[in-house]
Amino acid sequence: MKSHLPPIVISAADHERLAAIAEPAARRDLEAAEALLAELDRADVVADDAVPADVVRMGSTVTFRADGGAAQTVTLVYPQEADIDAMRISVLTPVGAALVGMKRGETINWTDPLGRPRSLQVEMVA
Repeated sequence: MKSHLPPIVISAADHERLAAIAEPAARRDLEAAEALLAELDRADVVADDAVPADVVRMGSTVTFRADGGAAQTVTLVYPQEADIDAMRISVLTPVGAALVGMKRGETINWTDPLGRPRSLQVEMVA
């Protein structure tokens, strides 16, 4: 699977806070933190009130399909707010890092830590 990295948009406030949590986590070799830092590096950083409504930001509820499977709905949260039973996923997970900044209708492809090709398509953002 060819790597596909669609353009992403992140608010200045989210960018600053995410960098502050991802940098120390990356120093501990947390792969998802390194992926999040890569996403932050390529993001179009905009004013907090300039993020389009259909872009995933922190606190967004997102419906997506992973690898063409069934639709899943989760809320993207900071690590300390994560609760998988409540479908609140951390931005410091592979899926969370892939979701941040994505726009409804976009697909992102990547290779997971085991070398398997993966894809994720955003269907709805609220």
